[in-house]
Parts: sequence; structure tokens; C-alpha cells
Amino acid sequence: MPARVSAPRVVNIADLRRLAERRLPRVAFDYVDGGAEDERTLRENCRAFEAVTFRPRCAVATETCDLRTTVLGVPLQLPFLLAPIGSTRLFYPLGEVHAARAAGAAGTAYILSTLSGTRLEDVKAAASGPVWYQLYLVGGHDVARAAIARAKSAGFSALVVTIDTPVSGLRERDVRNGVRELASRRLWTMLPYLPQLLARPRWLAGFLADGGLMKFPNVVLPGIGPMPYADVGAALEKSVVAWHDLRWIRDAWQGPIVVKGIHTGDDARRAIDEGADAIVVSNHGGRQLDGVPPTLRVLPEVMAAVGSRIDVLMDGGIRRGSDIVKAMCLGARAVLVGRAYAYGLGAAGEAGVTRAIEILRTDLIRTLKLLGCRSVADLDQSFVDMPADWLKPTPHPALR
Repeated sequence: MPARVSAPRVVNIADLRRLAERRLPRVAFDYVDGGAEDERTLRENCRAFEAVTFRPRCAVATETCDLRTTVLGVPLQLPFLLAPIGSTRLFYPLGEVHAARAAGAAGTAYILSTLSGTRLEDVKAAASGPVWYQLYLVGGHDVARAAIARAKSAGFSALVVTIDTPVSGLRERDVRNGVRELASRRLWTMLPYLPQLLARPRWLAGFLADGGLMKFPNVVLPGIGPMPYADVGAALEKSVVAWHDLRWIRDAWQGPIVVKGIHTGDDARRAIDEGADAIVVSNHGGRQLDGVPPTLRVLPEVMAAVGSRIDVLMDGGIRRGSDIVKAMCLGARAVLVGRAYAYGLGAAGEAGVTRAIEILRTDLIRTLKLLGCRSVADLDQSFVDMPADWLKPTPHPALR
């Protein structure tokens, strides 16, 4: 492990975040670090874990701890997967390849975003573990069908359909940092925002050597080719996913489908009715609708709605292995980590992702031993206390 990401310089995910902030220009760091509007949901995703406390079994010998789980029937060595994050080539050259390779080496899965800067075939070739493809309908149904076919042919094992992006959330840091202006490729429009790039010469050299402002090679537009890096928000607004879309997506994919972006028990049940094989309780890391509850707070409602009928995953606010343990105690089969590994990628490329995974794995083992629990499969609500009102179901609006 390189010294720049080893202890004592890097002890936790927050340390990787600080290194990423130093290496990346403000526009790239804030893209991954920020959230929508006042960033209330972004903050609450993390704070919610503080409301859940542990109930350890003491005087229990736990020489080894089993971190293995299964998701969609596929065994994983770790109970966390690397979440889809768009534009990770902004953090490090060929960022998706490095993240997928680190995930595979650790025995877990990587989820590739539609809005990635690397061809899905190249990402799959680099991965030694399961790789899933996250789907946006940008470019229209025919473009999405072509991407689905490519992912199927390349060997992606599950399709993750994100349902919480009818429009892109207002990420005010991106507006202030000139994301749209920098993507315009017009010098005079870009000029006021260029100093932040010039302030990180080593990053800039790597960015330019990697091809500069990327395109989206997995969104191939008729007569144009790969979609240019432009106003993604406008593209998403023209490609809203509705429940009925899951029918043709399921027919086109012919494989496991994961619905990501579940906020309520009602939507969890609807996802099952529409044929989902797994769901992800997610508020997009606080990047979409600000003011929704933190995902950990929503998890008990979702579990009460679906029980064991489907694999339930969650994401949002996970920075420590103890956070993963709390989510699993409340019913999650596994979790998705996003910012935690993205900070590592921004700090030191593949070595940083590997270090992030190592930190979370070590945290998990230590937490299980302190709880007196030998396996993540044994985790349940008896290991935690949570606020009593989290157990109250949220009534459907028609019943209020």
C-alpha cells in the first residue's frame, strides 16, 4: 500500500476525503462531495447512524468473523458493493477501470453508471468480480436498448434501474463552480472558472493525458456517436423512468433487475409488483430532492413492507464499517458505498479505492468482534437500539 494512503496518514474515510480535496480542483471535489440545495438530506444521511446505538453481547469469543453475504444469489466476500457514480474519470484517469479492478480484488461487486467515461466493455474486462450496469434512459429507449444489449453481451450480471431522477437536483456547488460553463468548451465562457483547474497542475496534467473533457461512450446517439459531456440535467429530464418502463426493460434485459431510489414502503411493494429482483433504499446520496428522510430512517418502513420477499440494499451516509453493521441490523442484505470509495479514487486512484475498502473491511471485523457476533448473517435488530418512532409506519397519503 503506498505511503500516501497508509496509516497513520490515512486512518479513516475522512482522511481520504481530505486528501481528495487537496488533489482535486474544486469543481471535481464538490461534484462528488456536495448535495442538493441546502444539503440537509446529505448531512442527515450521516447523522442518522448516530441515532442507532449498539447492544453488544460481551464475554463472547469471536476469533474470526464471516463477512460473506449473497445478493441476487451471488456470493460476495464483503457485505458492501461499490455504488454507481457518474463521471469518475474527473477524479482519476480511467477511474471506472480502477474502481472495478479494486472491487473485484476485494471479492465484491462494482456498479457502472450509464454516465461513465469508460466503455462498459473495458470496465468488465478489468473486473475480476461481478459487475452490474446502472441504467438511465438518456438518449431515449432505442439508445437504452442498445446499451442494455452491450451490457448483456459483455457479461454484466444485473441491471440497476434508477427511478429518482425525473430531473437533476439543484446542486448549488456545481452552479457556483461553473460546471455548465466548463462543459461548454467555449474559452470565453470557461475563462472565469479556469483558475480552479490551474491550481491543481498534477491533476490537470493527468486529466489532459486521459483525453480531457470526456464523452459518455455507453450512450451512443444516432448520427452523433457518444453523448458529449454537456447538460446532463436536460438529458435526464427527457428520459424519465416510469413504472411501466420496467416491462420493456425487463424484456430487453432478460436478467436480474435492481430498482434503485426507493424512499417508501409503498414504492418498495410496487417495485416487487413490477418484477424487481432487488431494491436499493436510496435518496441518491442527498443529491436529488433535499428534505427527504435519511435512508437509514426509511429502512425499517421498507423492511416492514417487503419482509424477506426480496433482497433489500441501501446506500447513503456510510463512512464506517459500523454504519454497515447498523444497516444490516435493520434488515439490509448489503449496502452500496459511493462517496467512501470515490474519495479514495480522488486521493490516489486504485490504491485509494483499495484503501477505502480495506478501512471498511477492518471496521466491520472490529465492530462484529466487539458486538460478540461471528457473522454478518447473524445480525438483527437485537444488536441495536433505534428511536421508537422509526418503527411507526408512514401512512399512505390517501389514508391520512
